[in-house]
Amino acid sequence: MQLSLATVVLGLAALASALPQDSTLVARQNQNRPVPNGNCCVANTNLKQDTCKAANGQTGRCVPGGNNCGSSLSCVAQSSLTCNNNVIERGKSLCRAKAPGGGLFDGANIIQSLAQAKVN
Repeated sequence: MQLSLATVVLGLAALASALPQDSTLVARQNQNRPVPNGNCCVANTNLKQDTCKAANGQTGRCVPGGNNCGSSLSCVAQSSLTCNNNVIERGKSLCRAKAPGGGLFDGANIIQSLAQAKVN
């Protein structure tokens, strides 16, 4: 059986894509701010839309509201967010946590659409 260079390259690419995400890459996405794990982002450190790892293990974002985190941003899994790729906040698409019963969390407020979100 002969292996071509293309077969070897494709095999290495498939292996690399199956490996866990490099934590240094994620830290760079947050501009060297910590990558939180769990329900809450790091108070006075993480910014809106920073990448985090939610309590359920999914990749998420630091957003205002969604979990009981006091004055800290919440780490919410991507599957529980509503995002608008046309609006940029902190260099990434605008996302907010879905509220039970409809609406979206925007800090202590419940809004009905991302157009009502306080963006900074």
